[in-house]
Amino acid sequence: MTDVVTEQPLTGAPGRRVRRVRRVPRGRKLIFAGLAYLIAIIFLLPYAEMVITALRPNAELLDRDYVPRHWTFSNFTSIWASGFGTNLKISLEVAGGATALVLLVALPAAYYTARRHFPGRGVFLLLVLVTQMLQPAAMLVGIQREFLNFDLPSAVLSLILVNAGFNLAFAVWILNAYFSSVPVELEEAAMVDGAGRLGALGRITLPLAMPGIVTALIFTFIAAWNEFIVALTLATSPDDFPLTVAINNYVGQYSVDWGHLFAGSVIATIPVIILFAFIEGKVVGGLTAGSIK
Repeated sequence: MTDVVTEQPLTGAPGRRVRRVRRVPRGRKLIFAGLAYLIAIIFLLPYAEMVITALRPNAELLDRDYVPRHWTFSNFTSIWASGFGTNLKISLEVAGGATALVLLVALPAAYYTARRHFPGRGVFLLLVLVTQMLQPAAMLVGIQREFLNFDLPSAVLSLILVNAGFNLAFAVWILNAYFSSVPVELEEAAMVDGAGRLGALGRITLPLAMPGIVTALIFTFIAAWNEFIVALTLATSPDDFPLTVAINNYVGQYSVDWGHLFAGSVIATIPVIILFAFIEGKVVGGLTAGSIK
């Protein structure tokens, strides 16, 4: 908790102000810090349970002890023998391909709708928003029939197109809002200095809209990474299963392979953590980059 700084006129000296610091009571700081740590622990407990169960031997799965007496890494090493590496590769291809396709389509669409007030612009944005209201499960049969008729070469390409379509509306709207918030005078000033439309877009508008681009990127990647229903329907071969379908296969009708189930879940969270670590600084940097010539 930061201290609050206020300015008050100095007695007997007109026009001069003195800075007085109003300190937050120490007890209140401790209360807020304790609540913050408590909330953090609540959110981290499921992940801790996931890691601990993945490291727990099968003989101790039914023990009541929260921490196992023995630790084993066999679940993390033996899971690759079942083709888990191929499933991880497919998930990366689907999530990465869908994210790239969404940004490739959403960036020009959002920029044009933000800078050009053409007839039917409001209807176009409304139709884009309506597509976000449809649930994938409600369109599952139609999606499967459509891709059977198109006879696409692989299920991976089908999943890329479907996930890109599901997340395109959100990306267009969030990027449209960010492009609209960037003053057009900045682009005009850049073009006066000799930059073209694309140069002003790349040097001024895109850096300023970087928080929105990162938001669309994260939303699309995580949505495609976690998608399960459509992947379970379109991917018919074990060689085409993404991680969500592969992990679900460890849950059987009469038994559950808890060790591999949680080990696979831990591995599945690593790419998302790496993504956040890599682009987290881009959000703050994009707030000021491009505004200084």
